[in-house]
Amino acid sequence: MVREHWHFTAPPFDGALEPATFYAGAPQIEALARLEWLLEQRQRFGLVVGAEGYGKSHLAAMAVRRLGGLGAEAVMLSLRGLAPGDWIALLLERLPLDPISRAEPLRLWQKLENRLRENTLMERPTALVFDDLDAAPPDAIDGILRLIGAAEPRYARTVVVAMVTPQGLPQLPDGIRQRAAVRIELAAWGTGDVQEFLAQALCRVGGVKDIFSADAVATLTRFAGGVPRVVGQLARLALAAAAGDGLSQIDAGTVERAWRELAPSAESSAQPSGVDVAQNVRDTLDEATASNPRVRVVRRLWG
Repeated sequence: MVREHWHFTAPPFDGALEPATFYAGAPQIEALARLEWLLEQRQRFGLVVGAEGYGKSHLAAMAVRRLGGLGAEAVMLSLRGLAPGDWIALLLERLPLDPISRAEPLRLWQKLENRLRENTLMERPTALVFDDLDAAPPDAIDGILRLIGAAEPRYARTVVVAMVTPQGLPQLPDGIRQRAAVRIELAAWGTGDVQEFLAQALCRVGGVKDIFSADAVATLTRFAGGVPRVVGQLARLALAAAAGDGLSQIDAGTVERAWRELAPSAESSAQPSGVDVAQNVRDTLDEATASNPRVRVVRRLWG
């Protein structure tokens, strides 16, 4: 019903980490520029710090594309949920090794070093992007320390980028935190970025870019705290609520009603904190689904 009401060709805010859905707001533009600087200046290591919902994983995927476009052999690996001993095998799977190299009876670490040496000899940078560093198993932490700290020539053209939350940063070894040539802090979006994100997402699926009024954008930014993930979640709910009411444009009242009625345990008079807002929305929406029939109706609209 929502897609038919707004004449969308696909859901505009489905949370997919596809290149087409990436919006480079001011924080993302600055982060990508600094990662390019890492590569161009042959720096070894950069840290991207951002709270849950600030788009670290999406940024990591785009960093691979951006650094790859600059000539690097770039791969990405999420370290969350990995068992000890798994990370290096998964990393090697993502590197474009030829069949003979993959079949060689060598230790996994030696295979990785051989690839790094090969790229160095060809004057081709290797960019290894690790998501969820603060959720990594100990052996992955040790391996990354070796990658960023070893002085051997084989590592000379290797750039490591790691994503971490502010809460997880203090848990990392001093050797990792101190070796970061740049530390990039992802900030929340302002109203201008939210407006551009909404317009881009809506136009991508055949919608009208000003479905959200200026007041609605400002209200959505305030309630979402400028957190990208929550901006998308609340925009999705507001679209469904407006479609259910047969509206042709979403105003501030519709956004506020979506927040109050679809997330009833959220304090409507308080602006959400940047760090906790994403989890707060997930928790409140889960509670609302059980207790508020309107939530179930809106979710069926998207189904």
